[in-house]
Amino acid sequence: MSKRSKTVALSILGAASFALAGCQDEQIDAQAYPDVATCKAEVGEGGLASTEACDVAFAEAQALHVEAAPRYDSIEVCESQHGEGACGSEQAQVGNGGSSGIFMPLLTGYLIGNMLSNRAGMAGSQPLYRKAGGGYTNASGNASYSGNKGKGTLSSSQFSKPAATAGKAPMTKSSIASRGGFGKTAGTRSYGG
Repeated sequence: MSKRSKTVALSILGAASFALAGCQDEQIDAQAYPDVATCKAEVGEGGLASTEACDVAFAEAQALHVEAAPRYDSIEVCESQHGEGACGSEQAQVGNGGSSGIFMPLLTGYLIGNMLSNRAGMAGSQPLYRKAGGGYTNASGNASYSGNKGKGTLSSSQFSKPAATAGKAPMTKSSIASRGGFGKTAGTRSYGG
């Protein structure tokens, strides 16, 4: 092989490696907080840069909660997925427009991602909900977390905007049984203090 063809081959190999690396999910720093007060107390201690950022991220998580929280046709079905005492009526949590006959898990924290890019469909925070068997999950139920406080590194896909559930038919005992429970099976992520 001539010197020129070796250089071209190395350039193509380098471009292919770069293209493959671009296909993988971006890893981002994430922090979970049970409430705004905890987030604000940790500002400057490895937490967010400002108390305003805590407020903005919590407001975003609350908006996603109203729009995309799992909804159930009874308190019993909701508690079977999220635990006893972890659910309330849509009407109490959403206010105007919510139904007293639809139930949602209570917001038990929020997850904040340090997004390095602002791509369409990505959110900087996500609501967290308790799971009946222990731990926490997000609105789409596609992730499982060991706690609602701490830091870790997550795939950027954990911050994808969940599908809207507001105004759609709530899940029933039979619809949950047919798909094996709320959300999908996922690995548990632990957060270190």
